[in-house]
Amino acid sequence: MRPPEPAALEARAIDHLRFIRETMESAVSFTAVPGWGGCLMGVTALVAACIAVRQTTPQAWLNTWLVEGALAIGIGAASMHRKARAAGLAMFSTPARKFVLSFAPPLAVGALLTAALYRAGMNTTIPGMWLLLYGTGIVTGGAFSVRVVPLMGVCFMVEGAAALFAPAQWGNALLAIGFGGLHLVFGAIIARRYGG
Repeated sequence: MRPPEPAALEARAIDHLRFIRETMESAVSFTAVPGWGGCLMGVTALVAACIAVRQTTPQAWLNTWLVEGALAIGIGAASMHRKARAAGLAMFSTPARKFVLSFAPPLAVGALLTAALYRAGMNTTIPGMWLLLYGTGIVTGGAFSVRVVPLMGVCFMVEGAAALFAPAQWGNALLAIGFGGLHLVFGAIIARRYGG
């Protein structure tokens, strides 16, 4: 008696196709980085900078930027989801998961260090640390995205390094330049070159 070869051949073919699909999926770039969403995050950061500079206490200044950070995360997530859906991409594909898993740890470290630095009275260090860690997240997450994304991260890191050694009174302006200006510039580039 001959073994049922067609069933075995079909199972192997399905396994091979699954392997090919998973390999191709893991090799592609995450292209749902939001351009227009980045521009909107830049606008809200400029508004936050204008509000923060008028605050009379370090706590009020910090609260203004923390609200902006939460708003920016919401804008980024919503616009990323919208761009992925419009392009027919799965929001939780392998490249998207790699992007998020690389981007999130520096942000989590930034949240912890913000609390520690504020508690220690080292508020003037916070702007440089935020810019550096955000840039680090963009560089590491951008390794799974289009080439301009890691470049944006490097720009944030350079500005963050400068902010660590700049006069304390420049902190708010440097946050406006980074989170406002860099998001506007790179958001426009991403929107024009990579669709929305």
